[in-house]
Amino acid sequence: MQPKISTIPLIKLASGDYLSLQVYKFQGAKPGKKAYIQSNLHGAEISGNAVIHHLIADLIKLDETQLMGEIWLVPVCNPLGVNQRAHHFSSGRYNSYDGKDWNRIFWDYEKTEVDIAEFARSQQNLSLPEIQTNYRQKILEQFQTLIQTTKNQSQTSYSESYRTILQSLCLDADYVIDLHSSTNQAIDYLYCFQSREESAKAFLLDYGILMNNYDGDAFDEAFLKPWLALEKQLSSLGKTVKFEIESWTLELGSGMKMNPESVEKGIRGIKNYLACKKLLNLDEFPLPATSNHPLKLTLKSQAKRYYAPTGGMIQNRVELGSSVKTGETLYQILSFNKTENLPQIIDIKAESSGVIFDVSTNHTVNQCDYVLSVMEQVST
Repeated sequence: MQPKISTIPLIKLASGDYLSLQVYKFQGAKPGKKAYIQSNLHGAEISGNAVIHHLIADLIKLDETQLMGEIWLVPVCNPLGVNQRAHHFSSGRYNSYDGKDWNRIFWDYEKTEVDIAEFARSQQNLSLPEIQTNYRQKILEQFQTLIQTTKNQSQTSYSESYRTILQSLCLDADYVIDLHSSTNQAIDYLYCFQSREESAKAFLLDYGILMNNYDGDAFDEAFLKPWLALEKQLSSLGKTVKFEIESWTLELGSGMKMNPESVEKGIRGIKNYLACKKLLNLDEFPLPATSNHPLKLTLKSQAKRYYAPTGGMIQNRVELGSSVKTGETLYQILSFNKTENLPQIIDIKAESSGVIFDVSTNHTVNQCDYVLSVMEQVST
C-alpha cells in the first residue's frame, strides 16, 4: 500500500527559501475512521519523527484491505521550530518572533461565540451518529470562517497562518495523536483526557497525566475540548453519550534525542491503538494484555514542578523514573556566594511522594530555574 504524498508550503524565508510540510496519506480499501498523527511540534522534540518513519515503512508493507479508513502522518510538522539552533543546543519550543509556545496557539471552537448548550438541546432526540455529523459540520463551518480571516496575509501573523494550516489537516479526524518528547529529559508517558482512560491503555505506556484542567490552546486540547463540552451538555439533559473521538499527546523520552527504546514504545503503542480502534487489521495486534495494562495515571494538577530556590550547581539528583517519598532528598544545590563565606550544600526535599518523570538537562541553575517534575500520588 503506497501513500499519497503531498507538500504544503508554510512560509517563505528572507533567503528566498520555502519551509513546507509533507503529508503521507494512507487510504484503505474501504472507508472508515480517520487517524491523524504528527510529530515535532516543538523543535527539540524529535523522537516522534523516527516513530512516523517506521509507521510509514510498516504501512507500505500492508495490503489495502488491512486498513479500514485512512491514516495521515505529518513528520517534522514545525520546520521553523526544528531549525532554531544555538551551537549544540536545539530549542524551538517558542516562536522566536512573538515568544509564543508553539503548542499554545491553536484555535478552540468552544471559545468562539457558539452556544453549545443550545446546540445540545436541539440534538438531544437524535442518534449519536447524527449528532456527531451535525456537530462536526458546525465546527468545520466555523473553521472556514477563520480561514477567510487569514487570507489577507498583510494582516495575519505567522502563528495564525501556521495553526490554520496544521488544524485544517485534522479537524475532520476521529483520532489525533501528537508526538512529543520532553524539552528536557523524561520518561515515556502520555496525556489523557477524562472519560478516555480505558482507551489510553492501548498505548501500552506505564504512566500518564490525566487532564483535569486545561485551556484548549494546545493541539490535542483544541481538537477534543469542544467534543467533551458537548458530551457534558448532553449529559446535563439526561442523554449520556461518549463520541468515538479522541486525541492524545505521547511524550516519548528526552529532547534532542531519538532514544531507540522510546521510539519502539511509540511504534508499538500506536499500532496497538489503531488495531484496537479497528483501523488496522494486524495478526499480532491488538495485544491480549491491552485491557489489563497497568497504566498509572496522575491528575495534571498533581504533577508538581520544582524550581531552584537559589543559584548554583545541581548534584546528587534522584534518578529519572525513580520513586520518592515525602521528605526524601530530591537533589542538592552547590551554592557559591560573593560574601567571603564558604560554598554551601543545600538539600531540596520532596514535598510529597511520587515518580520523577522529567528533569532539566542543565545542572547549572539560576534562582527560580526549573529542576525536575514529580507525578504525585500515582495510582493505577
